[in-house]
Amino acid sequence: MTQSAKKIISYCIKAVIIALAYGFIYRSITNKSELIKFKGLLSAINQTQVYTTMSIVFVLMLVNWLIEASKWKYLTRQLHKMSLWRSTEAVFCGLTWAIFTPNRLGEYGGRVLFLPPRKRGYGVFTMGIGSFGQNVTTNVVGVIAINWFLYSYIHLNIWLLALFTIVSVAFAVFMLTCYFNIRWLFSWLNKIKFLHKYERFFSVVSRYQTTDLIRVMLFCVTRFAVFSFQYYLVIHMLIPGLPLFPVLMMVFNMFFIQSALPTLDLIDVGLRGITASTFFAFITNQHLAVIAAVSSIWFINLIIPAILGSVFVLKINFFDRNS
Repeated sequence: MTQSAKKIISYCIKAVIIALAYGFIYRSITNKSELIKFKGLLSAINQTQVYTTMSIVFVLMLVNWLIEASKWKYLTRQLHKMSLWRSTEAVFCGLTWAIFTPNRLGEYGGRVLFLPPRKRGYGVFTMGIGSFGQNVTTNVVGVIAINWFLYSYIHLNIWLLALFTIVSVAFAVFMLTCYFNIRWLFSWLNKIKFLHKYERFFSVVSRYQTTDLIRVMLFCVTRFAVFSFQYYLVIHMLIPGLPLFPVLMMVFNMFFIQSALPTLDLIDVGLRGITASTFFAFITNQHLAVIAAVSSIWFINLIIPAILGSVFVLKINFFDRNS
């Protein structure tokens, strides 16, 4: 294939990706009446407070993805040295791909394409370590929040609650054990016959020592704290009477349930809204405010970054094997 043909194909692929992303973004925004209701709720609040709160939430969005970019830079340092800016471009590009793919799988493709071609396969497994660490954080905090919720509001039989607590603790320990022994996990997967052909990709996981995994986990926990605080700020602005602790616990429950559901970013906000309103109904009757808060955070954390990331899609090099 000639160089000019490769360029034409590359431009066409980029155009399709951007068109799909913007198409899904347009549909998701125009179908979200919650965002309109959110604007209506804001009109009843002091505008200085609104601008201050939403500005902080926006800045925290940038901090959130900068932390993720730092994590990606750290994870890929054994594959390819990249600057923090290059890592940030990759993260935002991945978000553009994620917007129209199930379970945000496109995020892997959008991100690893910023690695040299021969490193991209390894990059997928490297990114898997970071994603697994984020999932472990969500699940460990989530099972604590679920147990608190059952104890505080559902009032299960003491023996049933004790059983659920034991299972929850076992699950949390299992998740943490798998994460900090991820090399063992991948070596076990390598023994499965049809996966054996990916042995060279599994081997990249063995490069990460416990200290590396601890640092990655710190990135994950920090990100978790940042976007949890975003939710608290917006909910506190809309429903100022709610105390900090129960709000955060309900947010943690929402994250936990959401992490277990297969979804698409286009409909993700609907699932988040349903989950959030179900839990928050135990501490407030402001159903609309809760859903509006979830929708606004979804827009700021995912839609705006996906739009920004479309710029970096143009920088992807699909064919140059020497890059």
